[in-house]
Amino acid sequence: MPSPLQLVFLGSDPIALPLLDWLARDGKDTARVSAVWTQPDRATGRGQKVVPNAIKSWALERGLPVFQPEKLTEEVRLDFAALGADVGLVMAYGHILRDDFIATPRLGMLNLHTSLLPQFRGASPIQSAVASGLRQTGVTLMRIVRRLDAGPIADVERVEVAPLDTAAEIEAKLAAACVPMIARALPRLRDGTLEFSTQNDAAATYCRKLGKEDGSLDFSAGAAILAARINGLFPWPACSVELGGQSVKLGLADAVLIGVNAIHGRPGEVVGVDEHGLLVGTGDGVLRLRKLQRPGGRMLPAGEFLRGFAVPIGTLIPSRPMAELVTRR
Repeated sequence: MPSPLQLVFLGSDPIALPLLDWLARDGKDTARVSAVWTQPDRATGRGQKVVPNAIKSWALERGLPVFQPEKLTEEVRLDFAALGADVGLVMAYGHILRDDFIATPRLGMLNLHTSLLPQFRGASPIQSAVASGLRQTGVTLMRIVRRLDAGPIADVERVEVAPLDTAAEIEAKLAAACVPMIARALPRLRDGTLEFSTQNDAAATYCRKLGKEDGSLDFSAGAAILAARINGLFPWPACSVELGGQSVKLGLADAVLIGVNAIHGRPGEVVGVDEHGLLVGTGDGVLRLRKLQRPGGRMLPAGEFLRGFAVPIGTLIPSRPMAELVTRR
């Protein structure tokens, strides 16, 4: 049996944990994680307590060396080279790798990107796919190059986006999807049979880092567009609306199928309530807000939320401009 590949993992987000667990258990005869590189410990939460991220905690529990450089200097690269890794595997690391880093492992550096490249290159591919209303996305394994998510592709694993999936559900599906793809790819990488295909740059789209300001909603847009955006931006940065003088966070929505005689209402007008949510008029169809959260409260199903937060029929929810999430450049 061939010796396992010596693999260095570079990542900082818990989305990689299912894959790391597989590598430490069922995949250990194919590749051994010999060290982990991750972001420095940061202050987090309301108390701004400095804590290790989930990837560091995973590595420490298994006695693996952990490296947390603030910057990737030449001295840091020499530390990386000293590990003698066969391959580097990157997922949501948070550093841009220089060419000399990329060339250090014997078999190169591979990256897991959570979209079907060349779609959604950039910082928010999961949110952007859901917010765009796609019914399928996936994770791509590619070789790292210096251009943004533009390296040649080795494999993809597709996942379905259900109508009521938020970015949180899709992130979990994509985390699980990494496992079968890496299980296929690493033996071929080790044997020299893993093939790569060039991306079609003409079909590329790009998504940026998101901020709280992206949670705005313009009710002149269609109900399906608004529902996709609400679901795609949950749990971060989350869409919110002004109700009763308070900023109410939205956790789930869909577009309602309505008859020709139904009340559509003006864009932003509350037109009713059904068993699943609060109904709001839009520029095209009716939006159903299924989950809502008042300041300081919990995210609740609409029926439970409305028992403690009155929203009269006819209430007009203000619209705010919605920034574009995906571009062609």
